[in-house]
Amino acid sequence: MSPAGLVMSSETNREDDESQYQKGVKNLCEHGITKVPNKYVLPVSERPNTIFDHQPNLNVNFNLPIIDFAELQGSNRSQVLKSLAHACQHYGFFQLVNHNIADDVLSSMMEVSRRFFELPLEEREKYMSADMGSPVRYGTSFNQSKDGVFCWRDFLKLVCHPLSDVLPHWPSSPFHFRELAVTYANQTKFLFLMVMEAILESLELTTTKNKTGHDDDKDDNILEEFEDGSQLMVVNCYPPCPEPDLTLGIPPHSDYGFLTLLLQDEVEGLQIQFQEKWATVEPIPNAFVINVGDHLEIFSNGKYKSVLHRVVVNSMKSRISVASLHSLPFKSMIQPSSKLINGANPRRYKDTNFSAFLEYIASCEPKKKNFLESRKLN
Repeated sequence: MSPAGLVMSSETNREDDESQYQKGVKNLCEHGITKVPNKYVLPVSERPNTIFDHQPNLNVNFNLPIIDFAELQGSNRSQVLKSLAHACQHYGFFQLVNHNIADDVLSSMMEVSRRFFELPLEEREKYMSADMGSPVRYGTSFNQSKDGVFCWRDFLKLVCHPLSDVLPHWPSSPFHFRELAVTYANQTKFLFLMVMEAILESLELTTTKNKTGHDDDKDDNILEEFEDGSQLMVVNCYPPCPEPDLTLGIPPHSDYGFLTLLLQDEVEGLQIQFQEKWATVEPIPNAFVINVGDHLEIFSNGKYKSVLHRVVVNSMKSRISVASLHSLPFKSMIQPSSKLINGANPRRYKDTNFSAFLEYIASCEPKKKNFLESRKLN
């Protein structure tokens, strides 16, 4: 199809070629579209900046709590742990600075990610797959096999564990992609373990051994489980959108794991729901935006909150982000910590695992926190 064939002339003449949608928004943009196709146009009530959103301050910049990783490792740890607990309990998000991952590791990952999406479509679509368990998957929207309305995003999803098994399946192009992505995956995994240790401490769930050298409680083994835990890396591309008020990069949702570590470029786009308003997260260069996932909310028995967030797009600039989602091994059961359940705080969630999550999202169009809601007791 020629570029002229994809250019729309009016609101009622939007391109409806299903095959083009399946190839992603990057492909649409490369063909020079000037209007958002019908498949990407949200109902009025779900569009950003709409009065139906009940959000009077939709696009104000928002200062998330900032956690200084260097201070967390120093003499001020107890005070930083209190700040960390407050962030997880009241915001569900925080920005992590001074995290010891070198700037060149971060910039190299962003640059090679950008170059991947600049590859010809013929090269990118080699990795397209409907198999949600595939070790590498290139696609578009959120779940293109289920989404009634597509969102303005292309993605590359990489299963990162065990690396020796999945690495041969990862893209070998652009040059150095595997090498740079492996370095990034390894370092974010180590950072996740360090942050998760602090979060467990903030929940007063520090690991202790009894006199026999065995763990007193199975919760005390959890850091060891995380070392062999799941890691999914999602590289996101949000191309410039000709009509950004009609669509979203990602609709409101919460993340399934324990923590997500997000690296983003300088272009704003991430919004979180705070006090019933959508607030834009202002990027801090080389910082990680870290958010509580559904599994941590379940494990903390509701003390720490997995918060709705979404991505808006713009008409001027492409945006790249890299999300690293971490949890227990795929076959592990997630359940509230026994130490956080008592008469005043009864068990609030059912057991769950990754298979249950995959079955859920494969059976319906994921919206908001429906999966987490399905895990709640009463």
